[in-house]
Amino acid sequence: MGPLHGLKVIELASIGPGPMCAMLLADLGADVVRVDRIEPSGLGLAVPRKHDINGRNRRSVALDLKRPAGRDAALQLITGADALIEGFRPGVAERLGLGPSDCHARNPGLVYGRMTGFGQSGPLADAAGHDLNYIALSGALHAIGNAGGKPVPPLNLVGDYGGGALYLAFGLMAALFERSRSGLGQVVDAAMVDGAGSLASIFYGLHASGAWGEPRGANLLDGGAPFYDTYETADGRWVSLGALEPKFFAEFSRLAGLDPRFQTCQYDRSEWPALRSEIGALFKSRTRDAWCALLEGSDACFAPVLDFDEAPRHAHARSRNAFVSIDGVAQPAPAPRFDRSLADAPRRAPRRGENTREVLTEAGFDHARIDALLAAGDALQADQP
Repeated sequence: MGPLHGLKVIELASIGPGPMCAMLLADLGADVVRVDRIEPSGLGLAVPRKHDINGRNRRSVALDLKRPAGRDAALQLITGADALIEGFRPGVAERLGLGPSDCHARNPGLVYGRMTGFGQSGPLADAAGHDLNYIALSGALHAIGNAGGKPVPPLNLVGDYGGGALYLAFGLMAALFERSRSGLGQVVDAAMVDGAGSLASIFYGLHASGAWGEPRGANLLDGGAPFYDTYETADGRWVSLGALEPKFFAEFSRLAGLDPRFQTCQYDRSEWPALRSEIGALFKSRTRDAWCALLEGSDACFAPVLDFDEAPRHAHARSRNAFVSIDGVAQPAPAPRFDRSLADAPRRAPRRGENTREVLTEAGFDHARIDALLAAGDALQADQP
């Protein structure tokens, strides 16, 4: 059933971090109801429903929130919820009549989660942006990239998902914990620029201490150190080496056959160009699989660089059931894991409006009122497959 079984969450459909946060909660047992638009919104990437992994494990109600009856139906759902997730620009929810004050008037205990890029206040609050812009403003993007090169987008993992979805989920859980004492809900203002900056806290500390003062791509953890980088193998594949500590570097050196002289000067930056050349030549001398046979499972801090097809098939992933298959689509299993509160197997993403009748009935609507909402176009029930 999952550790969040019994938690009721309303998700106002959005893109990026909002759906990811909702998936995290739903994966752990929360009853997440997504309020979709009546018409296809064009939000997000156009992928078939079975490939919408971030949309899994919830139910869908389709309502026209711009019409009074649709808004009132949403408020009725919110009345019985513990938390809400919305990812509109600041002020949009208020104009719809679904802002924090509107919702708290109906449900004082509601934890109202707001997901934005720049936050609910500040000179950029109303500006459009995406992950790349938010992590650029946080300082994190400047540190990512090769020496002498330009900053490199780290997918949208740092802003949307790390600094956004995870911080919103954490904020919701913190506010729900506080509610257990006060009995009151509150607003969680989760801004991706704030979260990305928080993720970079250690690097701000290293920078202030002088330990992170080199140009991009020349520091200990950004590929500057030859013992913390990726290397190409004889068959054109790639491996990762993370032998930061001397004892791990010594183990790598012994197993790989590295020139022993480098073991005594691992942190001598003047030796790094020669060390990088030596390690690069070593890795180019064998295939990736040969290096895996030699180094995987050792204390050399080594791993092959796997692609999205290979990762689910790796022996370690299989042994931990780290991936599941839904409708033939391999996808990461719910995380983290719990020893007692085991979550159910994930379910595919719902069709838009697939559960409208079911959810509205649970919220206290009788059949006549639901029929009226559907007939007027204030709600949509998807056809059964």
